[in-house]
Amino acid sequence: MIHIKEIITKKEMKQFVKFPFSLYKNNKYWVPPIIKDEIESFDKDKNPVFEHAKAHFFVAIKNNEIVGRIVAIINTYETEKQNIKKMRFGWFDVVDDIEVTKALLNKVAKIGRENNLEYLEGPVGFNNLDKTGVLIDGFDHIGTMITWYNHPYYSKHLEQLGFKKEKEYIENKFPFKNIQIERYQKASSIIKRRYELTALNFTSTDKIMPYVDEMFELFSKTYSKLSTYVPISNAQIAYFKKKYISFINPEYIKFVVDKNHKLVAFAIVMPSFSEALQKANGKLLPFGIFHLLKARKNSKDVTFYLIGVHPEYQNKGVTAVIFEEFHRVFKARGIENCIRTPELEDNHAIHQIWKDFNPKIHKRRRTYKLDL
Repeated sequence: MIHIKEIITKKEMKQFVKFPFSLYKNNKYWVPPIIKDEIESFDKDKNPVFEHAKAHFFVAIKNNEIVGRIVAIINTYETEKQNIKKMRFGWFDVVDDIEVTKALLNKVAKIGRENNLEYLEGPVGFNNLDKTGVLIDGFDHIGTMITWYNHPYYSKHLEQLGFKKEKEYIENKFPFKNIQIERYQKASSIIKRRYELTALNFTSTDKIMPYVDEMFELFSKTYSKLSTYVPISNAQIAYFKKKYISFINPEYIKFVVDKNHKLVAFAIVMPSFSEALQKANGKLLPFGIFHLLKARKNSKDVTFYLIGVHPEYQNKGVTAVIFEEFHRVFKARGIENCIRTPELEDNHAIHQIWKDFNPKIHKRRRTYKLDL
């Protein structure tokens, strides 16, 4: 018999977070989170995402063991301000037992109906900065710290239960050597002169912080027309600043400003922490932090995390300025591979940015929808 239990206590939350560690034990492609950070991200008193979100955390128990987990999420900005009657689910992990999947999703569906919502969609997080999608192709490639990994049977379970494809995402990568810098240097010079633009480079985090609020304003302008967009509050921006910006190499954050020093483009790249997180195995102490710091300094792979261009400057080649600046840093650091985070399959504007680098799609993921 399968029992669905709601997570209430801190001890139970730790069990919730640690369940995938047993599910993916000895899987060389799964990248574990830092347990302490994951628990804190689910703390309503610490993560400001809960200003605009309600969440219920559940585990499935069978024979006195946890065999699945899920988070039921209502983004109240989405349901009340945007009038999108969506019940979200995320952090979905299960053993290969469709009855477990069914029991967990039935619990989420019940909450959706009780709140007069019209459909389920997932796996998704609270907003656009969270992980999204169930992996449907590329199981033999290592994950990243900003994506979920899962077993191949996840999508089969969802489809057997009547869920239909909602959105599809692609992930691609390309060798650093594919960047033909001579071409971008010439284009960058012309574009900076034509539009009176300047690239900003940083050697310390303190100098970046004054631009972060403006960067998120630009992020909103860049992505607001996408079907997945949900606004990010000022409190969430402050949380992001504190938790993440200070850990990103300052030279991996690039801004482009106009003659009035207004931000027109930005990009954030992170060194790959995947192997370091595997070695840390969920713990910063005693040695996990050293693996992460080593990766921060020495990783030969980088992940393009966020990139945004003001609508007025899109299709004007401004990304050439960004790529020229990154090329200088990557060459000095001996970077070998550039990896892209998930992109909507129909986001053709973002695909155009990378086309000249001959990227190869190595993963696909998908969100699924079920009408209530």
